[in-house]
Amino acid sequence: MGSGKGRLFIISAPSGAGKDTIIDRLLRLQPDIVLSVSATTRERRAGETDGVSYYFMTRESFRQMIDEGKFLEYAEYVGEYYGTPANPVYEQIKNGKKVILKIEVQGAKQVVALEPDTVTIFIVPPDLEELERRLRKRGTDSEEKLRARVEKASLEMEESVHYKHVVVNDDLDRAINEVLSIINSYQ
Repeated sequence: MGSGKGRLFIISAPSGAGKDTIIDRLLRLQPDIVLSVSATTRERRAGETDGVSYYFMTRESFRQMIDEGKFLEYAEYVGEYYGTPANPVYEQIKNGKKVILKIEVQGAKQVVALEPDTVTIFIVPPDLEELERRLRKRGTDSEEKLRARVEKASLEMEESVHYKHVVVNDDLDRAINEVLSIINSYQ
């Protein structure tokens, strides 16, 4: 997977567990930690930049990359493709970067099947009640959607047993330090 001191890490978490906040802080704390850019066939939204937010692709070119085995993982979600192009990840690792893939459980399984040395980290909320409280505080979902997110989170948390490391985000600074020390323990 490359000759530098780089390494591949997966961080997964249910919605509302704090993975985006944790990853954003990790990227600011340590310059050798980078976030992989995913590819998608969905339309670009306002403020998104090709190659930074996502690699925006046509369905045809995405399917061609699937056929050529150029993704570490991919999935179809609500009619659009999302995936992690392998080459940019391998390039970063070769250059000594610690590359984080922010992906869900199914994608993580695909990556680990391809790259068994991948370090997997699952972020969990202290409990489902706290997760529900955080999601309510966001105020972005209807009651029905909120219930569905909590139910999905419960199922996802059961999958955490397949991850090498599980970090409880009961205190944000503590959780960030724990994830950082896990990442830095792999040289």
